Amino acid sequence: MKKYLVLAALAVMVAALALVGCSSGGSSASASASGSSASASASSEAASSSAAAADIKLVTEGTLTFATSPDFPPFESDEGGEFVGYEIELAKALGDKLGLEVKFEVTDFDSIFTAVAAGTKVDAGISGISIKPEREEIVDFTTSYVEDNQSVAVMKNSGITKENAAEELNKEGVVIAVQAGTTGADYAAETFPKAKVVEYKNNNDSFADMQAGNVTAVCTNLAVVQNMLAGTYSDAEIVLQDATAEPYAIVVSKDNPALRDALNKALEELQADGTIAKIFSE
Repeated sequence: MKKYLVLAALAVMVAALALVGCSSGGSSASASASGSSASASASSEAASSSAAAADIKLVTEGTLTFATSPDFPPFESDEGGEFVGYEIELAKALGDKLGLEVKFEVTDFDSIFTAVAAGTKVDAGISGISIKPEREEIVDFTTSYVEDNQSVAVMKNSGITKENAAEELNKEGVVIAVQAGTTGADYAAETFPKAKVVEYKNNNDSFADMQAGNVTAVCTNLAVVQNMLAGTYSDAEIVLQDATAEPYAIVVSKDNPALRDALNKALEELQADGTIAKIFSE
């Protein structure tokens, strides 16, 4: 997987969450166990996970189908028809834990929640989804596995700088692009009430419109902005960051608690064995 500029920040966030995941104890005993005991333990865990998977309601038997909006690098993106990113790898690792194949269905971000709630085409959603009370009214969340912050980017020749961003962005005539249904959209509307906030279906279009001069700025999660600026949009810059520490999690239908519980168990195991920390640092 490509290395991203955001590795250090994400590694710290994942490490902090991993400490929580490992706090239940037992890790020292496992580390000192003999090879045969470790093998037996692994087999036991696999059997337990498979047994749990047998009780899960799935759209397609034997397959865990995720809704995702693959325009959120470094978490998920579509590179020539292949889905790549931190959360894509996490989803695959969860599938391995549960003994299930993993499939991804492209879904507009703001449609993920209703698609998961319906439970007819997808089993879960993974797409840089922050835990929010209003979303919890529609779907269930797993435990969180990483956090991210909000940020705003502008073109380098815009005249907006880190020193004046808070004031200049909150003016009439300023147009801020956001992805529909995201926390970035909420943040922009609340933080810059005098500006016009325009919603896009995906982040790729919002950045392209900023580069074309159709919008003043783009507001979305920091890791995504850093990734975009490291690639196609090197002529843009970050002028504002806010440590919102938004916890990302997987969403599951409220009618499928067995899947939520199985994913939580698998996430706990992936935190404990270092898999999640490795995924978010590569």
